[in-house]
Amino acid sequence: MFVILGLLVGFFAAIPLGPVNIFVISQTIKRDFLHGILAGLTTAILDFIYCLIALVGFFHFSFSINVAKAVPYLKVAAGLILIVIAFRLVKQAQQSLGNKSLTKAPRSARPVVGVVLLYVSNPSLYFFWLAVAGAVTAHNLVGNSGWKPVLFAVCCGLGGLTWYFILVRYVSIHHHQLDPRILKRILLVLALVLFGFAAYTILSGLGFSIPFPSFG
Repeated sequence: MFVILGLLVGFFAAIPLGPVNIFVISQTIKRDFLHGILAGLTTAILDFIYCLIALVGFFHFSFSINVAKAVPYLKVAAGLILIVIAFRLVKQAQQSLGNKSLTKAPRSARPVVGVVLLYVSNPSLYFFWLAVAGAVTAHNLVGNSGWKPVLFAVCCGLGGLTWYFILVRYVSIHHHQLDPRILKRILLVLALVLFGFAAYTILSGLGFSIPFPSFG
């Protein structure tokens, strides 16, 4: 039961449009399938780590003391990271304006670094995995010791990885069928969405109350 639940939690948690999904899509378009799936795999591994830590209770004492105080700073840092990524998308689109097709960027470890920065600086992810851990332990579906929390966390990671594989494969196959000008517009739209996320994140980190849901 908890195996299926973990797969579903990981899969559906990865679906909402947010900075990570946008980053994965942009890496697939700008580079190739390998870089897109590398970004997705990195996210899935981080999902596994955060879920496991939340389940075994390492957050119970340190989160409320340290992370809660750092949330405004984390939000501002996340917003700045989003701005950098968005500017890179705009630059990539502008560099390709005179070309017949998008020039693929060279192979790089940046997908891993980008995902790690986005993930670690996003405080809503701490709250999400704490909520998941609290829910499954409260209903006695998973304990905080033994092999069950490890397996549940693995299933959450695999569920997320399944979504990213579907997403990256779809984008990798179908973006070649689009006109290069449309692809450039897609990059610009993705950049604008990231700018929007960045503005919201920074303003909320500075204490402004904005009626908009936190990204995941």
